[in-house]
Amino acid sequence: MTQLNVAQLQEILNSAFPDSDLPFVEEADGNTVVVCQPVSQRHSRPGGTVSGPLMMMLADTTAWVAVLAQIGPVLLAVTTSLHIDFLRKPDITDLVARGTVLKLGRKLAVVDVSVYSRGRDEMVAKAQVTYAIPSSTTTESS
Repeated sequence: MTQLNVAQLQEILNSAFPDSDLPFVEEADGNTVVVCQPVSQRHSRPGGTVSGPLMMMLADTTAWVAVLAQIGPVLLAVTTSLHIDFLRKPDITDLVARGTVLKLGRKLAVVDVSVYSRGRDEMVAKAQVTYAIPSSTTTESS
């Protein structure tokens, strides 16, 4: 099984999304990755909180990075489902997401993602994301 490191994962993000306001990969260890999304006032919404779409994007990106960390640079792995619960109002500060691959099969990967405001212990969102893996990729059996 392929194991990509932080620098390799960040290069994939930079190449795949060259003109984006990218999150950055902080850790990649075993089946878990940590990804940070810088947050500024432009990411806020009325009420002094971070927008839901930004948190969803971070959860999805974190899951994608977690899957790629395991299977290598298979850019055509795609989201098939994303369920997110917004648990509490995040601060207008960087968001940190921890993604853990729960199951990696031949065709599907399931990733658990916890999202936090930087420096806080309380989770602000919890997501479960499923990715479809293209048929040409060989992984563990489903």
